[in-house]
Amino acid sequence: MSEDDGLEYEPVSVKEVLGEMKDIAELLIDLSYSSVLFENPELAEEVLALEDEMDLLQLQARMSLVMAGRRPEEAEALAPVFGIVGAAEKISDAAGDIAKVVLEDIGLPPALRGALPEAVETLARATVSADSPYADRTLGDINLETETGVRVLALRRDDEWILNPSRETRLQTEDVLFCRGAEEGLTRVYEAVTGGRYTPPKTVEQPIEDLDRAVETVALMKNMSELAVDLAYGSVLFDSPELAKEVRELEVEVDALQSRFEVWALRAAETVDDSVSIRGLLHIATSTEVISDAALEISEGVLRGVGSHPVVEAAVQESDEIIYRTTVTSGSRLDGTTISDSEVKTRTGMHIVAIRRESAEDNGRTKYQISPLPDTTLRAGDVLITKGTRAGAERLSDWAA
Repeated sequence: MSEDDGLEYEPVSVKEVLGEMKDIAELLIDLSYSSVLFENPELAEEVLALEDEMDLLQLQARMSLVMAGRRPEEAEALAPVFGIVGAAEKISDAAGDIAKVVLEDIGLPPALRGALPEAVETLARATVSADSPYADRTLGDINLETETGVRVLALRRDDEWILNPSRETRLQTEDVLFCRGAEEGLTRVYEAVTGGRYTPPKTVEQPIEDLDRAVETVALMKNMSELAVDLAYGSVLFDSPELAKEVRELEVEVDALQSRFEVWALRAAETVDDSVSIRGLLHIATSTEVISDAALEISEGVLRGVGSHPVVEAAVQESDEIIYRTTVTSGSRLDGTTISDSEVKTRTGMHIVAIRRESAEDNGRTKYQISPLPDTTLRAGDVLITKGTRAGAERLSDWAA
């Protein structure tokens, strides 16, 4: 937001603002890292535009919270909410710093894409053309994710953002879509959306072992930071100290990864032709640590036993992409199947963030399995912490019952 922009207090729904801040923060993480990993200036520009939107939202949220906290007991209850607003702003700023690595040519190794793990999906920006077969059709009618494996994370229509569009979202000409998926499916979708040819990110062979490790660690830190934010909002929604503790553990792990990352990057600087090309990786590592620290701030109130303010719980539950918890019942469609075989993500649109289950090896103690692997077998009594749309949550609930 420009310093010259005026801003006057207007009554707003804190719940709606917090929900929008949550959705933007999550999208910013994805777009910023993707802009770097695929060296895409267009995605980086979108990050900065969203960062401006977040600045406006956090100011609106702070003014509304100040107006609401007029008595000591109200101020005490709202204190963790201020923390959540501040944490979302920190995530936004960190995402902007990551995007500037691309826009300001801070320095990235030319073999960045070649060092990425094969499993990393590509994110592409595509504008709906007038003659696209997808124009004036809903995402449900197109059945995009099931048919191609590509998901529309968000779309921008003029200056309006539609975050986590649902099956009922109708695509219009000139909509800018942000799509994630494997290269084969993404090529098909991009060409259908735009009518143009999709050019995949260039791959350059990476001969330097330490740099290879460093870039793989960037991808891992990205995933762990995203997971920490997801679990942080989940801890608030479910008032769960257990999830909040997992966020704290992830924050410690990201700190350790950053230390190892810096060692590998600095070692690589001794062997690359242009050591300045390593500078951007160090910026990314620092920003990633900020994101994981912010995730911990989101769950701070739950960790300290203050609990969750009802307005925050409602905002997380009613945001465009919700955190959902469901229990697998005996004899259900999910009982006894692996995550891969059940095709939970493909058929319901819900991503399993974590599984809570009792450990037979630990006297029935409850444990969380974070980021379960595709071959993880689901069983009766498992509590699934998932993320996706409301429609997807309803489908998953039917499957688990």
